[in-house]
Amino acid sequence: MASGDQRAGRPPAGAGAGLRVGIVRATWNPEIVDRLAAGVERGLDELAAAHAADVTVPGCFEIPLAARLLAGSGQVDAMVVIGAVIRGETTHYELVSGAAAQGVLAVQLETGIPIGFGLVTVENEEQARARSEGPGGHNVGEDAAYVAVAMSLLAREFQSG
Repeated sequence: MASGDQRAGRPPAGAGAGLRVGIVRATWNPEIVDRLAAGVERGLDELAAAHAADVTVPGCFEIPLAARLLAGSGQVDAMVVIGAVIRGETTHYELVSGAAAQGVLAVQLETGIPIGFGLVTVENEEQARARSEGPGGHNVGEDAAYVAVAMSLLAREFQSG
């Protein structure tokens, strides 16, 4: 797990004012995803970004299509995707996590809409809980909100310049 000094920095408080951010979340592993969602909300609130849309999908494999649909809607300037893939006894873990990551990357590159990647891909529930902590702790959803805002600001800089 990355320590606090190894993770990406946060944009300044209020830096997301005027940005519309959508959240795409998987419903599989709901306890962990709810914790990630709380982190996203904390991050968006801190940065004053508007929570513009919510989309839920059954699992992480379905996240890229939902992100593509939301990106094309004109409702958002950025997105955060959240979900949890916890290793089981089969190769399903590798298939789902790899496909979700590649799909989200493709949506970003195709649409130019920044996406904060808040999927945890872990060996067990203990690791998932350690990456979805409450206020002041490590929360991948909160980190993904910071990334979505930071990349939106970068996109605006190049689009207006």
